[in-house]
Amino acid sequence: MSRETRLAIMAIIVEDLDSVARLNELLHRYNELIIGRLGLPYRSKGVSLMSIALDAPQDQINALSGQIGRLPGLKVKTLYA
Repeated sequence: MSRETRLAIMAIIVEDLDSVARLNELLHRYNELIIGRLGLPYRSKGVSLMSIALDAPQDQINALSGQIGRLPGLKVKTLYA
């Protein structure tokens, strides 16, 4: 049985650079769902901005978003097509 997938864009604001290693571990664990990613350091504000494009079942997107949201110093929002 195939699972229906959804397209989504996840926006992440990284305010605590100490959480980046854990964030990258999570993204690596979910790499088969990721279409692409873009990270932009905004040094003058001391943050990084990331966007992650996904094609995955909604429950897996929600699981990843929830895990990211529990990391200290990260904010995440997800938009579905």
